[in-house]
Amino acid sequence: MVTAPADRRPVPVVPALYPCTITHVRRAPWRSVLRHRTYLWLIDPDRPPVLPRPLRPLARFRARDHFTGRAPSIRAGLDGFLAAHGVDLEGGPVLMLAHARVLGYVFNPLTLYWCHGPDGTPRCVVAEVHNTYGQRHAYLVRPGPDGTARVGKEFPVSPFHPVDGSYRMRLPLPRERLDLTVRLDRPGGPPFTAAVRGRRREATPAALLRLALRHPWSTLAVSAAIRFHGVRLYLRGLPVQPHPGRRTPEMRHDHS
Repeated sequence: MVTAPADRRPVPVVPALYPCTITHVRRAPWRSVLRHRTYLWLIDPDRPPVLPRPLRPLARFRARDHFTGRAPSIRAGLDGFLAAHGVDLEGGPVLMLAHARVLGYVFNPLTLYWCHGPDGTPRCVVAEVHNTYGQRHAYLVRPGPDGTARVGKEFPVSPFHPVDGSYRMRLPLPRERLDLTVRLDRPGGPPFTAAVRGRRREATPAALLRLALRHPWSTLAVSAAIRFHGVRLYLRGLPVQPHPGRRTPEMRHDHS
């Protein structure tokens, strides 16, 4: 039986910012590395940060960008997903790691929700994946005492991998350090690993402004980097796997 991680320390104070480096390592059929710098938010989805009015375009968190896109709030969307999987947090706290909507645009390859019971005991982690086709899918993850978990792959992410295999996820709750790893395992070995490394910064207006100036259009840059890397792999001859082309209607990149 898989149990929840034993980390019962108080949940970190939020909101917080994490300047970080995201690394994608592809090992098959040849080795390639994509590395880019950005920043992520750690927030309480029940109480998103309230910024000074001039800075609000730099960080918005919208319910329509997560889960079905139809819930009245991000927390309601999360609770609906958990209820469908037989999980009730009983109002316990949740911490969410994600890109904010920046200047009207958002792209979150991976959004994580650390879910706790009313006494702060870890219950589970939800890993919400978005692909470049405009689709999204969420996994219910129950890390073991070592902070790792394995889930079967159910959703197309890269156009170069079929929908098979499993993910090995290491998802410790960010505190002073952010240190996450997601590895795709397939027959013959792991062809792909993603890692996120960063350090915590207090979410002050000055810190946000510095990061926004250092990484302008941060979420658009992430999306562009992934697409550009995919084009390079395609031009090198990496075959594209057939994936459904349906676009999730609520995944809009508008400027409202």
